[in-house]
Amino acid sequence: MKKNQEKRNLFSIEILGLLLGLLWIAPFYLMVVNAFKTKRDIFGGVLGFPSELAFDNFAQAFVDLAFLKSLFNSVLVTGCSIAIIILFSSMAGYALARNKSKLSGFIFFIFVAAMLIPFQSVMIPLVSIFGQADMLNAGGLIFMYLGFGCSLSIFLYHGAMTGVSKSMDEAAIIDGANRFQLFWYIIFPLLKPISVTVGILNTIWIWNDYLLPSLVLSEANATIPLKMFYFFGQYTKQWHLALAGLTIAILPVIIGYFFAQKQIINGVSEGAVK
Repeated sequence: MKKNQEKRNLFSIEILGLLLGLLWIAPFYLMVVNAFKTKRDIFGGVLGFPSELAFDNFAQAFVDLAFLKSLFNSVLVTGCSIAIIILFSSMAGYALARNKSKLSGFIFFIFVAAMLIPFQSVMIPLVSIFGQADMLNAGGLIFMYLGFGCSLSIFLYHGAMTGVSKSMDEAAIIDGANRFQLFWYIIFPLLKPISVTVGILNTIWIWNDYLLPSLVLSEANATIPLKMFYFFGQYTKQWHLALAGLTIAILPVIIGYFFAQKQIINGVSEGAVK
């Protein structure tokens, strides 16, 4: 009787997982299927398969997006932002975790409290200040991402440091290592799992961000999310090209995950265990 009940529960969980999987994959189905449709086919019905495969959508979207240049801009901004966030946040998290003074606790509290400040409340003054400093460009955007991304990252690194024994610091210093060598060669490699987590969280946010780059970047330095709005004008919406462009745009992310999935899975699983 008990085994039958367990089988029924397992079957219910499997059905629920299947339904959730279908729900998750539905937007991707709609995107890919409609990317191969003509504009007329899309307005005729979005759920069915295309009457004919419109491969021209992808070629036209590739040209309209200036895809290679937009991809380079997105990779540059995202890659530099993630590298800087991980570097500075890990050092700050280490310093705040090892220093137990009241000032250190207050600074950590400020970083945690900063996570509650919505971007929209500082958007206008931030852009105004950076405009006066002539920093409304890719470099200024990366600097802004450091400011907005470091609060959560420092919080995560600070928590991860509680699992790293302070005796390792003392042993390294006795062996003649300075503070930089101690952090870079001993502490930082131990923080790889949380670094992967920080990298994933910030990559998803920065790669897909539209609002901040739209306020900072010029047309020449536009990232992929900015270029996607090329297909949505005041009087017309080119859904067939927009969906083809979206399909092209997610390919670099899928390819990047395919090559880095082992490191990502190991980093996340190690972080979960810790």
